[in-house]
Amino acid sequence: MELVVGTKRWSTWSLRPWLVLRKAGAQFSETLIDLRQGDVTQGQIAPHSPFGQVPVLKDGDLLIWDSLAICEYVAERHPEARLWPEDPAARAQARAASALMHSGFAALRSACPMALDQAPASVEITEALAADLKRLATLWDLMLDRYGGPFLAGSWSIADAFFTPVAARLRTYQLALTDFGAGPAADAYGARLLEDADFRVWEADAKAAARA
Repeated sequence: MELVVGTKRWSTWSLRPWLVLRKAGAQFSETLIDLRQGDVTQGQIAPHSPFGQVPVLKDGDLLIWDSLAICEYVAERHPEARLWPEDPAARAQARAASALMHSGFAALRSACPMALDQAPASVEITEALAADLKRLATLWDLMLDRYGGPFLAGSWSIADAFFTPVAARLRTYQLALTDFGAGPAADAYGARLLEDADFRVWEADAKAAARA
């Protein structure tokens, strides 16, 4: 398999399936696309996908061009990795949480882009951003309380891959979810995601590339 990813310090969409492939123990090669380079970026993506976006997973002649779909495919190819919870209720809520991140939190995405090479910064807390942070606090509290941690649905799952870039955003912009109604377990969970060994590999690659 080949995973085509975007610039590692920016591409949240690429980070998610990359983490899932690593947790699955899958054998895959990695192709890096330089984002934010206009026609150059599109020219680099074109040989890999007709849709002009990354990430893309290539498995033989199969092309999968959506991060959540890639994660689902990997979970089905590697059932032994238990990338979704075995419990039906936990699995349903982990999927719901992933879908919520996949399609929502527009204000958080816009105001707090992932920038793994950026020093801590401040951000204006607009009404829309505050609403997203309160929604995030509610979600993390609900799932951590129900399943007891240490991850959203108990053990690590695809849902945690989807929220790892969010934890990076919270760190960069110095945002504590306890300021938006969360209990202390939520901030501890965010910190735990950033301590993950696979995330640290990605982050080290991102910072090394930024210095080059």
